[in-house]
Amino acid sequence: PVHETVYDFWRMIWQEQSACVVMVTNLVEVGRVKCYKYWPDDTEVYGDFKVTCVEMEPLAEYVVRTFTLGRRGYNEIREVKQFHFTGWPDHGVPYNATGLLSFIRRVKLSNPPSAGPIVVHCSAGAGRTGCYIVIDIMLDMAEREGVVDIYNCVKALRSRRINMVQTEEQYIFIHDAILEACLCGETAIPVCEFKAAYFDMIRIDSQTNSSHLKDEFQTLNSVTPRLQAEDCSIACLPRNHDKNRFMDMLPPDRCLPFLITIDGESSNYINAALMDVRDCLLCLRTVPWKAV
Repeated sequence: PVHETVYDFWRMIWQEQSACVVMVTNLVEVGRVKCYKYWPDDTEVYGDFKVTCVEMEPLAEYVVRTFTLGRRGYNEIREVKQFHFTGWPDHGVPYNATGLLSFIRRVKLSNPPSAGPIVVHCSAGAGRTGCYIVIDIMLDMAEREGVVDIYNCVKALRSRRINMVQTEEQYIFIHDAILEACLCGETAIPVCEFKAAYFDMIRIDSQTNSSHLKDEFQTLNSVTPRLQAEDCSIACLPRNHDKNRFMDMLPPDRCLPFLITIDGESSNYINAALMDVRDCLLCLRTVPWKAV
């Protein structure tokens, strides 16, 4: 939505009785406004609609906001959840599909059976929106029929809206996401069930002489992209060799934390990688190493 269409947006939500809104863009990307902030941090009135934010749940790759929606003249208050995926670059794709697949499953579980259609939007409503819709449709198709047909799904969407799935990179990402979903399945375990699930996973199968935990780890290795030397170019610089305990265990450039150096001659490199977890940031590194 843009500023002029915020009222129309909420009117559509009310009219279609939608309970979930999926947002796969950030408000500002590379210095450009991609989407107007159509929701309040507290309470806001848009025409004859009153929207109140009652809860916000920040996670590593997305935010869940819960709103109440009321309309003047109606004795009805509805709940609308916004699922805001923050890890998807415009015209690009996430580095891996794991977070997005978890996000899609969360949306599916949160949408009441009696609710209207899920509203999906990005900035232009074509590239990322198309990817999300195709993956969502294909996950249902894979579960229901045991087959997928990504080509014809994209073709059908493009017959209804131009440029759905804009780039080849996005088209490839859809295949990668569906492959990961089919190979790995649903791996999330409720905390209250973890103990029982873990003991079940480590039990050795008498026929295969293997455990589900071992099989799952092998599957994880099979879907994990292999880093190339060019992915770790900073770690491979000669001046940083002394900071690497093992030359086959290097952090990729895209995840590097940068240290504050005292003088310009010092290296700001550390053999570590940053990782988003829920609402904080972790710095992962090898065992403590002497200062260099």
